[in-house]
Amino acid sequence: MLVVVDAQPGFFAYDGLSEGDAIEASKAVTRIAWIAGLAALLDVPAVVVEEGPERNGHTDPAILERVRPGTPVIEKPTFGLAAHEAAVDAIRATGRGTAVLTGFETDVCVAQSAIGLLELGFRAIVLEDAAFTNSALEHERGIARMTGAGVERNHCKGLVFEWLHTVDRALEDFPKAKALGTPPWRI
Repeated sequence: MLVVVDAQPGFFAYDGLSEGDAIEASKAVTRIAWIAGLAALLDVPAVVVEEGPERNGHTDPAILERVRPGTPVIEKPTFGLAAHEAAVDAIRATGRGTAVLTGFETDVCVAQSAIGLLELGFRAIVLEDAAFTNSALEHERGIARMTGAGVERNHCKGLVFEWLHTVDRALEDFPKAKALGTPPWRI
């Protein structure tokens, strides 16, 4: 399943974010939206979690427009979603054992969510090019913490072709994904 963590403007479009970081954050949102669209196209379930939407806004509309209809969007009062029963219930309801995590911020909410899901018995994978925090150093620290705990690393291109799995399916389904725009590894 795809898990979108805190892809809200309060984490990627706020005063004080450097111009370079704003560009990288925008790329992460675009990649997440593309992956969400592919997940819907391939019938991969998604779960979206939000932290304090009254402060941080809601998940970026480009992402919400692309997930499958009926995708749960859950407000979590915790940094890591695994500590919130409603989020865990939504993830379990997908019937899937692998959680592919994207979102904000790599070193806090994404890391705590991935590690928490791992501890609950899920396979957890972080898409390192579809996760962001406002410092390259903190991003790398988050990735290192997750991998040290057993979370797998991947990137958008790798995930796309894992989901497509075979050459025949890629030839059939990838052309449909062109409607999603530029593939995430070219962003």
